[in-house]
Amino acid sequence: MRLGLNATALVSKASVEAFVEHARTAEADGFDSYWVAEHPTGGLDALTVLTVVGQSVKTMELGTAVIPTYPRHPMVLAGQALTAQSSMDATLTLGIGLSHQVMMHELGIEEDKPIRHLRDYLSVLVPLIEEGVVDYQGESLSCQASIFRPADSPPQVLVAALGPQTLRLAGTRCAGTSLAWVGPNTIRDHIVPTIREAAASAGRKTPRVLATLPVCVTNNPVAIRSRISEGAAMYAQLPSYQAMFEREGVTEPGDLGLVGSEAEVEDRLVALADAGVTDFAASEFTPSAEERERTRELLRRLAPLL
Repeated sequence: MRLGLNATALVSKASVEAFVEHARTAEADGFDSYWVAEHPTGGLDALTVLTVVGQSVKTMELGTAVIPTYPRHPMVLAGQALTAQSSMDATLTLGIGLSHQVMMHELGIEEDKPIRHLRDYLSVLVPLIEEGVVDYQGESLSCQASIFRPADSPPQVLVAALGPQTLRLAGTRCAGTSLAWVGPNTIRDHIVPTIREAAASAGRKTPRVLATLPVCVTNNPVAIRSRISEGAAMYAQLPSYQAMFEREGVTEPGDLGLVGSEAEVEDRLVALADAGVTDFAASEFTPSAEERERTRELLRRLAPLL
């Protein structure tokens, strides 16, 4: 399992300089990848942030986790991703997702038949990224286009997928899936079998499974889990995540956090690897300086070992 960092906690700071410094330190600490989210209803543009980060970072994979599909036409997103890739030495991975109905409603966008939308979206996005040309007429999206493509390998595409239909689309059309708030039992028993079966039926390589969860080495696990649940309370109200919580047998986001002593956090990381996670992006949830140092030290030590 490759170990990276998820820098979503920096989004609210709206500082590109903060991302650059954070990524430089992550690369120096030996992490394999660095992921930035894009908030559906406002904030920094993730690909622009990574383009700037990519001027300083050379060896880490850089990725979006994730960019919502509805607000951006796939031709526009393909052009942005290819331009970003051409500007950096690092490998870029494009993580996309449907987002959630309540968030799209704030933009005046109604989620009508999301699986159809995602199928059409990928039918435009993937050919443009991989081949630089598309001629597709769909029910919700269409595109005839030929765009600039860099000479080197184009970005991989990951799709945020929880339900069977989105997992099958991710497995048959893309390099894999990007997960948040999904525990090891659900990954082992639901996510991995579904997406691998879809990929195998399409003759594709074993798909990547990128997972993100909060991580904190601490002497106060109960308090940290409570703070995680409080900060992520919205996710517990979203039907797609509620279904994953029910599968895992938990009720609160904090229950999924990798929280506790060094040994306890390491055991949880090993459990994710055993469940089939190929890439883990740690979201460091560390309120105190001691917790920040202990958590980063553990992750730094484990990065080359997992």
